[in-house]
Amino acid sequence: MNREELNKELNTNKTNAPRQPKPLRRLKRVDERPRTTVVLNEYRGLHESPSIDISIGDEDERPKRAPEQQTYHGLHEKSGAKRPAGENKSGSKRKKSRKDILVKITSVVLSIAAIITLCLNMPILWYKKSGQPDERVSILTYFKRWQPTVEIEGELEVPTMELNVDTEIVNEEFTDGLDLPQLVEGQYTVLFLGFDEDVENTDVIWICQFDIAAAKLHILQIPRDSSMLYYTSNPTTKMNSVYAWGDPEVSNIQRVVNCVQECFGIPIDAYITTACFDIRNIVDLIGGIPMHLDNEIIYEADKIIPAGDVTLKGEEAEWFVRFRHEWLQGDIGRVQNQRRFMQAAMKKLLAIVKDEGRLKLYSYLNTIYKNKWIATNMSVDDLSKLADFGSTLEMDNVSVDMVPGEDAEYIAADGVTYSIYSIHKRATIDKLNENFRPYQYPMLLSDSNIVEFVDEANYSYDLYDDMETNFEELEHATEPLRNPDMKPWWKED
Repeated sequence: MNREELNKELNTNKTNAPRQPKPLRRLKRVDERPRTTVVLNEYRGLHESPSIDISIGDEDERPKRAPEQQTYHGLHEKSGAKRPAGENKSGSKRKKSRKDILVKITSVVLSIAAIITLCLNMPILWYKKSGQPDERVSILTYFKRWQPTVEIEGELEVPTMELNVDTEIVNEEFTDGLDLPQLVEGQYTVLFLGFDEDVENTDVIWICQFDIAAAKLHILQIPRDSSMLYYTSNPTTKMNSVYAWGDPEVSNIQRVVNCVQECFGIPIDAYITTACFDIRNIVDLIGGIPMHLDNEIIYEADKIIPAGDVTLKGEEAEWFVRFRHEWLQGDIGRVQNQRRFMQAAMKKLLAIVKDEGRLKLYSYLNTIYKNKWIATNMSVDDLSKLADFGSTLEMDNVSVDMVPGEDAEYIAADGVTYSIYSIHKRATIDKLNENFRPYQYPMLLSDSNIVEFVDEANYSYDLYDDMETNFEELEHATEPLRNPDMKPWWKED
């Protein structure tokens, strides 16, 4: 079309009806360079990270991706969608392993234990003891110092006797390794008293000295008929009456302790008392005491212990330690027989520790404390330590002896004659220096308040001056000699 034809057509269109313009074609720009598209996201806060989607190449050539849901994250939070607890990346639930559970349980237990330990060691309780200032202690310390039965007999007074400690042995560096409230380092001495059924006379009197430094135990038996002229107002003057008839200015237990310390020169650290009916309960608690009896023992007509290998029950144990009617030597025979019971009882305790463990022994001690079958000024901690020490002793390192002396007669002020046991003073002092004063200087005759009723030059016999033995030998010991004239009438030939 030339210019004239074009003008002609334009003029024609001006006169005719208006004509709709043709739509413009969308031209596609041809550009060989890669195109970058910036996708602007919605507004975000100051601490939010913008999400920028940068695409390279043609839009049609990019893979299609569904837009991600954007959520707000704090300053210290990591961006990204949070999965539910226990769900892994694939969206399935993750199974907890046994190890994970064990770790969590252990962590909880250890946390609880730490809290309990902290509470037990916090000084939150007031501890009061006569003669000592009050102090604030932890629950654990309070329990260790607890004396559940001390109110029965009371505390002991500080001894006025001269200890005469051998400073060449017990110096500043000397220690026995056992933290006990001791009067003399290296040893711990317990006075054991056994009452009759009236809880008045002490028919069993033992001095038990634990030589801790040497890993030994020495036991000294004092016959109940021993004369203690200056320590009882009872006309018999017998040792078993000191508890009830002694110095009225001090407690009953202190009367016996003073007598022992001033006559035998042995410092007493603690005491244990028990009655004959409590012995029944204690023996039954531990399951009886196995023993071998050479002959049957007839305590009374209806109270008989058969011969042979037996396990003494509570009431039979009481009959056994109190029986003396048929012994040729009377009360001395009973003292000898009590040694056999003592050895068998210690063997049973060692068996408990070996077969059932120390915790079982501690549970027995707790039951004895709880029922007040004994009275003692020892704390729970002291008794536990002593039990631990005793359970490690060898049987041949446990010796038992008796105070030397002989039978005699004493005419009281009222003219009545009493049969007593007159102590041989020199032989007794020698025995004490040999076995019962390992960390003290030797004792002199003038240091003792023992009164003899038979002059040394007129001794009738010295049968009882050397009766020392150890528990290993006692295991095979036989019963004391019997008096055939003392058999029950129904057994006479």
